[in-house]
Amino acid sequence: MREFWQSFAALAGVVCAFAAVGVVAQPGQNDPFAAQRTAMVEEQIRGRGIEEPRLLNALRTVPRHEFVPDSLRDDAYGDEPVQIGSGQTVSQPYLVALMADLLELDGDEKLLEIGTGSGYTTAVLARLARRVYSIEIIDDLAERAQGVLDDLGYGNVEVRVGDGYRGWPEEAPFDGILVAAAPAEVPPPLIEQLKVNGILVAPVGGPLQDLVVIRKTPEGLERRQVDVVRFVPMVGRAQEDPEGENPNFP
Repeated sequence: MREFWQSFAALAGVVCAFAAVGVVAQPGQNDPFAAQRTAMVEEQIRGRGIEEPRLLNALRTVPRHEFVPDSLRDDAYGDEPVQIGSGQTVSQPYLVALMADLLELDGDEKLLEIGTGSGYTTAVLARLARRVYSIEIIDDLAERAQGVLDDLGYGNVEVRVGDGYRGWPEEAPFDGILVAAAPAEVPPPLIEQLKVNGILVAPVGGPLQDLVVIRKTPEGLERRQVDVVRFVPMVGRAQEDPEGENPNFP
């Protein structure tokens, strides 16, 4: 009997700890978009070679239609970006999946996202990592994204309005950094805020960009190009220091 109560107490502790970080809402059984999400994952994601089980499950679960304007919900699961206002888009589902996959997440990471946008990629990352810090330079987008994430129960996400060039130094270092807007070169503060053995994924250049993966090793930086992509340009300080040469930002 003593062993039973000890096991029960341990289980209760796990449940309480889970509740403390927020319970993510699950799509309802009558979700009219469930079939579209399944088709998106099978045709657009698995069909292009991404097989990581946790990532596929996140993409099957996160209600992408909640992150786009009501008038565009029928387009939410198409194989293309969707306009979200302020000249911004939510990225094509495959590109979200590819960038998340390149971070090589195992579930215990603290991540930095530059460019919250709609909050959809943030939600996907929140299902794959322990904690996500996300920066958006456009006030209205940050406010809306945080509202949707809160409504859906993502308690392990924090969104702030700011210039992504500067990163989030008070929460650094990060296990991974995902940049969803294109600088001419990766801002030095982001490299500084990446842990040793951490991975940064970013579109670099313009108007077409190289999707690059940078791994920070004890010996230096390892960089490789994965694909050619098109993202909106990073604005703010990145425009003043287009080559990313000045780490002494104010």
